[in-house]
Parts: sequence; structure tokens; C-alpha cells
Amino acid sequence: QATLTESGGGPVQVGGSLRLSCVLSGAYYSSRCVAWFRQTPNQEREGVASIHRGGGRTAYGDSVKGRATISHDAGKDEISLEITDLRVDDAAEYYCASYRTHGWNCQLEAANYKLWGQGIQITVSA
Repeated sequence: QATLTESGGGPVQVGGSLRLSCVLSGAYYSSRCVAWFRQTPNQEREGVASIHRGGGRTAYGDSVKGRATISHDAGKDEISLEITDLRVDDAAEYYCASYRTHGWNCQLEAANYKLWGQGIQITVSA
């Protein structure tokens, strides 16, 4: 059974950067979407960035466009998310998520994603 293990995070400062990693284990079907979502209390999960594990196509949420980079290390099967120029609004619980797909585009729609990590809390201080 496939699992997602997240790492990274911790307290960061406004203007700084963060890097999160997600390792996909037990996923033998290569055509998968992997994404990062984030959520704050009383808010819906927001899509941050996605990547097609087989083809590498990426997508970004409007709130992080130009500041975020998602990448896939095929050797480690690790998906990394880096966000620069951090803002207070970037503070949230960040989740890695994945689903099998036959297509090449990975939409940032939480309902599509069937496999979720435990989440990592990110705090951003001024």
C-alpha cells in the first residue's frame, strides 16, 4: 500500500524560505499526481502546487505563483516544495497528497487526491 511521509518545516520568518519534502513509498504505478495543499483553521484546503510524477508537468496555486517550486527526485521518489519570500499568510498545516491518473495534468482539486500525508505545521513569524 502506498504511503506518503512528509518532512521539513518548522518556524520560519517573513521574507525567508521553507522547504518541505514528501517521500512516496509503495507506489508502483508511475503515472501519479502528487501535490501539496495547505489549510488553516476554518478554511478549506488550498492547493499550493502539483507535479505529475511520470511526466513532470507542474501547476501552482495563485497565492504562491512566482514564489514556489515543486520538484521530483526520481531516485528517491521524493517530491519537494520550496516557497520563498514567505508571508504571514503562508502559515498553515501543509499536506502532501497523491492519486493515480491516466492524464498528464494534475489539477489542484483536493477531492481528486485519495492518498494523504499526516501534515506539517508551518508557522511564519514577522
